[in-house]
Amino acid sequence: RYRAGQSSMMSLKTGLFLILCLTTAVLLCNGERVRYDNYRVYKVKATTLNGLKILRKMEETNNSLHYLDEVHKIEKPINIVVAPHKLTDFLSALNENEITYELLEENVQKAIDKDYEQVATGRAILNRWRKYQTLDSNYNWLVGLARSYPGVVTVIEGGKSYEKRSILGVKISYNNGSKQKPGIFLEAGIHAREWIAPATATYVINELLTSSDEEVKEIAQNYDWYVFPHANPDGYVYTHTTDRMWRKTRQPHGTCYGADPNRNWNVFWNTVGTSSEPCSNIYAGSAANSEIEVKSLSNYITALKDNIQLYISLHSFSQYLLYPYGHTNQLPDNVKDFEQVYNVTVKALNKRYETVYTGGNIYDAIYPAAGSSVDFAYTKLGIRMAFCFELRPNGSFNGNGMELPADQIQPTAAELLDGLVAMVGEVKSLGYFKNYFYL
Repeated sequence: RYRAGQSSMMSLKTGLFLILCLTTAVLLCNGERVRYDNYRVYKVKATTLNGLKILRKMEETNNSLHYLDEVHKIEKPINIVVAPHKLTDFLSALNENEITYELLEENVQKAIDKDYEQVATGRAILNRWRKYQTLDSNYNWLVGLARSYPGVVTVIEGGKSYEKRSILGVKISYNNGSKQKPGIFLEAGIHAREWIAPATATYVINELLTSSDEEVKEIAQNYDWYVFPHANPDGYVYTHTTDRMWRKTRQPHGTCYGADPNRNWNVFWNTVGTSSEPCSNIYAGSAANSEIEVKSLSNYITALKDNIQLYISLHSFSQYLLYPYGHTNQLPDNVKDFEQVYNVTVKALNKRYETVYTGGNIYDAIYPAAGSSVDFAYTKLGIRMAFCFELRPNGSFNGNGMELPADQIQPTAAELLDGLVAMVGEVKSLGYFKNYFYL
């Protein structure tokens, strides 16, 4: 039996809980996922500078619009998800400002439902690259690899997330006695909703351990690999449990949550291609390294910097291969080498399925983006070869899901591995791995 004071306190707490549930949808007290019923997706394109400014302003000020691409250039199409109650105002703004548009999807929720149907459960977890995996599934698998490949696989931790999750990865190093081999660092999943990136990273890990292909075995055995499939674990979990379209971290900033972790690295922070508005998908954070995921992972990489000669970041979408810089259109001093590696790699990416990758320096090829991991690796750590892959699809919304149908995981990852084989070989031929031991 409760005392009167305890009963009143319980009633007060219950009342406050109910108020929060009724008034704060973001908290999702009932455990339900965010729904996007009758949200539409439009491909839009500014044809004038004024139209470009209007699109940028709407991105900054309207939380009922979800930009799947970043506003950068006139005549460059971008995809925008529009809430039903904003549709009339949105289309009026486009028509009044010479912004062309095309309807791609009438009901986003149908596509999201398809995505959730493609998440592995039960025994389907055993078919790792036929469906998308949860964070727990991938982490359990990484831990199991260390038991299955003792002396070759070591589980490593790149830090913690805001919600106290580990940023787990693996180091793959075949026995070479006391000799040091060149190091390759690969991170994926820094943007939460880009599910294909962690899936591809785990595929690469598996192939480095199991492939019978001589070229794959060569890059597995002659290099130390540091692979982190989930650079943003909180965000990834949130896309599974709550909001499929979530991109950022989960640390609160005022009344909004999260920052873009690929705008938060301590390199030309918040100078271009970012936002100071906490609700924006490209919010750079309250300061460089304000996101614990970025701070801890950057500290981890910094401690390894003398061992890393090639840095790789996996994202989606657009089928781009990118290299520095993101903060300026000025090219790196070794741009000729970047171009040579780029040419060889995109050719290899095309060979298996005729998939077309394009790209170049980040600023010109895709959009300005200061504070990225690739620029940090190149500029601050002196890792002279640093690349970002924007994986399939070549458009952000194809009606089959927010990113990519699960039956494309293996083709996407297989062609990426082809690209990595070619990339590593070309980087070696250019002398970036000199003075290291090879098996």
